[in-house]
This record gives sequence, C-alpha cells and structure tokens, in this order.
Amino acid sequence: MSHWERNGTGSAGVKIYMKYWGYLAAKVVVWLAILSVIERGIARAFPPLKPFYLGGPNPVMRYFYYDFSMLMFGLFAVGLAWLIVRDQRYRCRTCLRRLRMPIQRGSWNHILLGAPRTEYICLYGHGTLRVPELQIGGHDEPDWHPHEDMWKELLALDETKK
Repeated sequence: MSHWERNGTGSAGVKIYMKYWGYLAAKVVVWLAILSVIERGIARAFPPLKPFYLGGPNPVMRYFYYDFSMLMFGLFAVGLAWLIVRDQRYRCRTCLRRLRMPIQRGSWNHILLGAPRTEYICLYGHGTLRVPELQIGGHDEPDWHPHEDMWKELLALDETKK
C-alpha cells in the first residue's frame, strides 16, 4: 500500500503534490534561464585574451574584473536560489497561493508544554503550515497539515448550534 493510499488522499493527493513540485520545477527552469543569460553576458564582456606582448595592457586587472564579476554572479545565483526555496516553502500545497495570517503558538516560558512556533494558513482552508521557532535537536522542517474541507466543518458546527 502506498503512502498516498494510507493517508486517504489517493491519486488526487498525488496530483496536488505534483502541481506543487511542478511549480517549483518551473521556477528553477526560469532561474537557470536567467543565470544562462547573465553568464553569456559575462562571457561576451571578457573575450579570450590575445597572447601577452611587451608594452601591451596588463592582463592582471582584466583577470581581477573577471573574477570579481564571477564572484558577484555566484552570490546572485545562490541568493536567487534561496529566495525560490523560501517562496516555495510558504505556499499552499493545494492552490499554490502564499500562506497568510501568521499566528504565534506556544511560549518561551513554557517550552515543555508547547515549543514556540508560527502557524500559517491558506486563506481557502486547504491546510496549515507549522514552522518551529525553537531548534533544540537540529533543524526541524515545517510541518504541513492539510484540511479536508474546513468550511464544511465550520458550517456543520453552525448548523448544530441552531
């Protein structure tokens, strides 16, 4: 029995998560295209050197500018990758919208009763992302909790009160 069948999501759950990971793959493809254009621009700005001859320009400064531009290119590439991952982490796994309404849970005074964490929710009720703030035993990944249909549950509670 697969993971999806045990959790009751079936093929619909696979499609939802494939949409989420497909969106990440699309962002990575765009990221690689941007980096390719920038890298080609750097290559055109620094064509191969002709053999050094006496009395000609000193190639040391040219190498310095090339190395500096490649350093900036590398930092830009890593920074952009970090932004892509961070943006993807705070998106709904179902509808791909940004998660909103952060709520602080737990307390720094009562760590044993509930470690401090921040919860984000999808505005359309698809799920909740719990991000731990306290990392005692190493890095803890955010925990996504899907909701079946939050609005049906709320309406059912409202109907029972009438």
